[in-house]
Order: sequence, then structure tokens, then C-alpha cells
Amino acid sequence: MINKQNKKFPIGLSTLDRMVHEDYYYVDKTYFVHKLASEGVYYFLSRPRRFGKSLFIDTLKQAFLGNKAVFKGLYLEDHWDWAQQYPVIHISFVSNQKESAKYTLEDKIAAILESNAKNYDVLLRGQDYSDQFSNLIHDLYQKCNQKVVILIDEYDKPILDAISETSVAERLRDILRGLYSVIKDNDDKLQFVFLTGVTKFAKAGIFSGLNNLNDITYNLNYTTICGYTQTELENTFAGVFTLEELPEIKAWYNGYYFGGNEGVYNPFSILNFFSNNKQFGNYWFASGTPSFLIELFRQQRFYIPELENSEMNADDVQSFNFDDIPLLPLLLQTGYLTIKSTRRRGISTVYTLGYPNLEVRQSLNNKLAEMDVNERVKNTTYNALNKVLTEHRFEEISKVLTSLFAAIPHDWYRNNDIQRYEGFYCATVYCYLMGLGYIAIAEDVTSQGKIDMTVILDESIVIMEFKLTTNGDAQSALTQIKNQHYADKYRSLKKPIYLLGISFDPDKRNVRECVFELSAN
Repeated sequence: MINKQNKKFPIGLSTLDRMVHEDYYYVDKTYFVHKLASEGVYYFLSRPRRFGKSLFIDTLKQAFLGNKAVFKGLYLEDHWDWAQQYPVIHISFVSNQKESAKYTLEDKIAAILESNAKNYDVLLRGQDYSDQFSNLIHDLYQKCNQKVVILIDEYDKPILDAISETSVAERLRDILRGLYSVIKDNDDKLQFVFLTGVTKFAKAGIFSGLNNLNDITYNLNYTTICGYTQTELENTFAGVFTLEELPEIKAWYNGYYFGGNEGVYNPFSILNFFSNNKQFGNYWFASGTPSFLIELFRQQRFYIPELENSEMNADDVQSFNFDDIPLLPLLLQTGYLTIKSTRRRGISTVYTLGYPNLEVRQSLNNKLAEMDVNERVKNTTYNALNKVLTEHRFEEISKVLTSLFAAIPHDWYRNNDIQRYEGFYCATVYCYLMGLGYIAIAEDVTSQGKIDMTVILDESIVIMEFKLTTNGDAQSALTQIKNQHYADKYRSLKKPIYLLGISFDPDKRNVRECVFELSAN
């Protein structure tokens, strides 16, 4: 799409030259190139997929190559020594193919090194990839009479592609560790080193041979190195949207925090939003949700409502082992959660996590709803549940939920007794409500206690209380809502408030009874 100003939206582009010469929108991040190069040598940056890492790598590449023409009008044009040009080794695993018998990671590395060697008309020497990499650094250093720049994009993608197969992931880890260990051995020949990835497998030992990296992932000086700030969005895309549209755009696509106080927009989503005539959609999420992530939810039986406002020690961000991957750090690094606030607890730093925005909140819960049932059942439940809520036909909710829980496969209950925990039923209902796009608040705190779940609709409020038949029934749940005056918290909204008590039979693994009434004013 080309807008009235004849500028194009650079969806999927990752080369600076094309963006500036073919009149694409470009948010100038070259200040960070100057800052990085002037303050250090070895860097690592983790950001979620499709967040602009590859474009930033190319921006670094063009700067060190001395390609001044592509920086015309940008910050770096007047803040760089263009007389200095450096040989650049660019290693990218962005388009890495899945390993197969005919195409291995070693083949991929060999092809990448060969391509870099051809760029400088040197012969690639060595018996294996580590020797070839080391010799390439040495030969470029000698030929160009300059120190070498190494840029590695998505260093961890081969491992992430095979993360569900521990033995394969470990073998790929060993290969990459052998490759990256070459870097430290050639310190005297290197001008600048920059690695990007989604995760940092610190405990897996990938960086054991490269322990001098400056990890800037949550460095307050680099929180906006990728993604668009509010100011950048309003200045760069002025005229594409109106100020009246801004609050909803921000709610959908802003909200990623990397340790600082300023959130950024997801560039992939916002560019797709603009190019699709400002139609709201789950662009980033739909571009590739890893199946292993959903499988982790299934295996770990994580209580999904606790994703919002969950807490994690900052030191745990890097605690990754292939055979025991902690869910919260993974969700944070992959972009499905973000840092909402930071506080001190003794000598430790604690992150409070939450969904970054509406896109992720709705689409992740929509995907998690498929853990229980197939897509057909999920969509049927969505339609029926939406009708019950929007038309206040609560006499039908028992039938809707009964069908949902009846469709959950028997395997879900094998080797565990999750059906005997109220949280299982609450979490399942929560996923469907959030997947529909509603605001659902689990364990909603009031002055009189905690509401099991509150659903905030456009025209009404629904307060839900759940009971297992082992400790109550639907009527006692409804009575609790009234006796504890849960509705008082929401009376100021001037909306009808519906009170809903639901009981579940753990032996039948399903709904026993639902009762409801409209709260008196």
C-alpha cells in the first residue's frame, strides 16, 4: 500500500539501503549505532521475533562498511568517521532451514562463511567450520589491514527450531558453541561484535566460550533500540492516522517494556495495521506462534490467569536448560509477556509481568483455548458464549460450558487430578473469555474478599463465583457474591451487574449447576 504521501510501509524489509532509496517509512535508530561503537566492542541484544533486529544489524553493517550514502539525513551522517571502513562478517540464521539428513547446520554455516569470503575475494581455508571462521577473520584482517566486524543475527534460531527435541537441540548447541568460541580467541583482530537473538541460553553453555559479551537486553540506555516509541510513531507516521484513533492503536500495539519507563510499539504489527487500511488484527501473533510454547503450557499446567501480574526474579531471565525450560522467562523473552514494573526485594530485582497489549492478550488466550479442544469446538463455544454474555441469556450458560468441558480429551486428566481443583475450571473459562477479547479479571480483589472472576462487557458487568460440589453448590456461590457485596466495586460504572454462581462436579469433570440474578442497585 502507498499512502497519499507516496511513502511505503516496509513490512518484512531488513536492508537500510532499500528502505531509504525506495521511499519507505524509516524510524531513525542510528543514534544507537554511534553509541554502541563509541562505548564498547562486544554486545548481545535479545528482542522478540519480527521486532527490527535484522534491520538494526544491517544498519550496523552499512555503517562499518562506510556506506555514507544510505545515512543521508539520518543522525549517523554527522556522527561517524566515514574515512574508516572495516571488513564485515555477517552471519544470519533468520532463514535457517530445519535440519535434515541432506541439510545440516554445519552445511548452513559453511555456506554463510563461503559467502562472506567471496565478498572479499578470499579463499575459505580450514577442515571444519570453526577453523574456517577463525581463518576468515585472520585473512580479512590481513587483506584489509583493518580489524574485523562480526554481526550475528538470530544466533539462537537453529536451537529454537528444534527446542522440543532435547537431544537435537543439545547437538545444535554444541555446534554453535564451537562457532562462537572462535570470536573470543580472535579478540586482537576484532573491532566490533554484535549478536542478536530471541533468548539467551546462559545455562545451556552456548556462551561459555564468549563470556565477555555486554548484554544490553534490559540496559536502560537501550530500551528503545528496537520498536517504535510514541514520539517516533507520531513524528514518522504523521498523517497516516488521527489523534482520535491513537488511544485504540496504542492499546492494541504498544506496551512492550524492556526495563525502562518508555514502552514501544511492535513494528511488525503497526506496519501491517497501517498497510491494511487501519484494520485491527493479530498481525504479529499470527506470523508464527511456536508450537513448543503451547506444549509447555500443556506440560506445566500453568494457571493461565496468573500470567497477568506474575512476578519473576530478574536473574531468572537467563535460566534456560533444554530439558527444563521455565515458562515465565521464555514468555518474557519471546514477547508474549513484558515487564510492567520493577522493584527491589532485598538485593534482588523483581519484575512484575503482564501482557503487553490487546493483540497479545487476546490472541495468546485464543491459542491456549485450543489446548483443551479442537478448533471447531472452540469456535462453537466462542459463538455460544458470546451470545450468552452480550444478550444476557445466562439461563443457557450451563449448556455452553457443559459442551466445552465434555469435549476436553480424557488424556488431559491422565496421571493427575486437575479436575479436583477449582482453578482448572476457572482457567479454562478465563481463556475463552480473554480469547473473545473481553476483559476478564481472575481473583478480582475487593474490600470484602476476592471475586473468582469479573467480566467487563461494553454494556454490563458479570461477577462469577465457582464452587466444586465437594465444598458447595451454585446457590452457595451466588449467596457468597451477595453476602460479600462484590458488586459494590463496580456500581460506579453505572452498568447492569449480573451475578453468576457455577458449581462443578469433579467426578464428572463438568458443570453441575448454574444460577444467576441481576444485582439490585
